[in-house]
Amino acid sequence: MDASGLKANFIQGQRVTDDGTVKIVDRVLSREINPEVVNTINSLKGNARGFAGTDIFTCKKLWLNEPDGGKIDIGFVGEVTGVKTAPLLECLAQGLTPIISPTARDAEGNIYNCNADVAAAQVAIALKAKRLVFMSDVPGLMRNPKDESTVIPQLHINEVEGLKQSSVIDKGMIPKVDSAVAAIKSGVDKVSMVDGRMPHSVLLEIFTDKGVGTEVVR
Repeated sequence: MDASGLKANFIQGQRVTDDGTVKIVDRVLSREINPEVVNTINSLKGNARGFAGTDIFTCKKLWLNEPDGGKIDIGFVGEVTGVKTAPLLECLAQGLTPIISPTARDAEGNIYNCNADVAAAQVAIALKAKRLVFMSDVPGLMRNPKDESTVIPQLHINEVEGLKQSSVIDKGMIPKVDSAVAAIKSGVDKVSMVDGRMPHSVLLEIFTDKGVGTEVVR
């Protein structure tokens, strides 16, 4: 975006995506980063297959709500409404890990940028997964975003609204936590948020009593 002279703008944790931006998003996520992730996994003796999100996800245009009830147009940002599970199930049957970029198409074939956490949650719901793990560059949900010692080890979904009101859940954490809640309400047992920079963070979160991130439960 910098190279193209485009400025990133966020509203309520969502990236405003105009026509120029969505073209960059589609190219970079689906044809640059996705193959890079696939190649990295395969180079480490894993087995992965990449998918452009536009081949897996269907969506509708996402409108944000204003406090007065109005709607905010953030451009080509989509809300995932459907997941084509057949190619994903085929991958799993063959022992392959599907890597999906967070882009989607609407009913008219337009390409939209989608929140990756929301897209991942919709995949987990569609595949009837037992567990969903979000990896990012923070150790989990923190009561104080500047203090990593304040990670909340376990979050019950009935606590979410209060933490939003107190701004503990804010900005980019809003869609992540909302996705976790939606996944749990749809049958996923647990959702974990872990720090991808920490070696073995997924194993430590799942297979130790204390865990290392935030576990969202009913």
